[in-house]
Amino acid sequence: MTDPSPPHTPAPPSREELPRLLRSLIDHTGNVAPPTYESVDEWWPAFRRATAEWEEPIDRAIVGGASADRVGYAFAAGYQSALRRLVSSLADDRMASLCVTEEGGGHPRAIRASLERSAEGAWTLSGHKMWATLAPAGDILLVAAVTGTGSDGRNVIRVVQVDRAVPGVTVRAMPATPFAPEIPHGEVQLTGVSIAPEQILPGDGYVDYVKPFRTIEDTHVNAAMLGYLLQVASRYEWPLPDREEILGLVAQARTIGAVDPRLPEVHLALAGFFTTQQRVLDAVAPNWQRVDPVVSRRWERDTSLLRVAGNARARRREVAWRRGARS
Repeated sequence: MTDPSPPHTPAPPSREELPRLLRSLIDHTGNVAPPTYESVDEWWPAFRRATAEWEEPIDRAIVGGASADRVGYAFAAGYQSALRRLVSSLADDRMASLCVTEEGGGHPRAIRASLERSAEGAWTLSGHKMWATLAPAGDILLVAAVTGTGSDGRNVIRVVQVDRAVPGVTVRAMPATPFAPEIPHGEVQLTGVSIAPEQILPGDGYVDYVKPFRTIEDTHVNAAMLGYLLQVASRYEWPLPDREEILGLVAQARTIGAVDPRLPEVHLALAGFFTTQQRVLDAVAPNWQRVDPVVSRRWERDTSLLRVAGNARARRREVAWRRGARS
């Protein structure tokens, strides 16, 4: 059985910090227009400055979203924060990318990247990844690779931390997506990359990293989006009840981010959160008419990324209900 608290999982966010976070958002969000950045390379140091006083990844996601001038950079804030919720040892000054998807998808049986050990004990990593978020701009790659098969015939997955600059690693930018085109995705080629034992993260690569990251990313990215939305609502003076509903959703997202993402109850709470969030987004939609057209058009174009993982979320919710019924 997998340890419910694997070594890489950080402590849950402190509940005592929630009032300070909300007060900071109320006092500072929307006072001035956020700076505009031409690329994620320009955005990254600004994100680190804006979130320097916040220790917890979920707080950094929210504050990072609130300091972004567009959905794309809010997404990046949520994504980078989510990776640090997953792997607490990641350096704060190095942008990271989780590399799972291959030609056949991201399921363990579709992974062909290999982590092999020679008779002398040396490890090498080889494989080909696609659609690795922020990989062209990043410094660190977290690569899911197969180390063999278990007694049940299934792939045994480990996650390896690789510096993008080492020999054998090539990253090519893939075509921009229709939404949030500022966020680059990469095709990663790994050819006989030498791996030290300490680069292999502890625990099961799928159970402890790939699978929970889906929930962690959902929580942190949506929290960042709400931080961004609150900034827009404040800057353009939306009605106070609408801003209060958004602030309430921020508190919900942070609370969900404080618990183990593998628990079925969390998936059910997150499903309820998404339902409430969509209801609020629909209710505040008329307010976009008072927003700068460039900003509102970006929102309309880019928020479709929140629906990308909808089918996977629905499956997790169904599984969670079935597990709950058996308990």
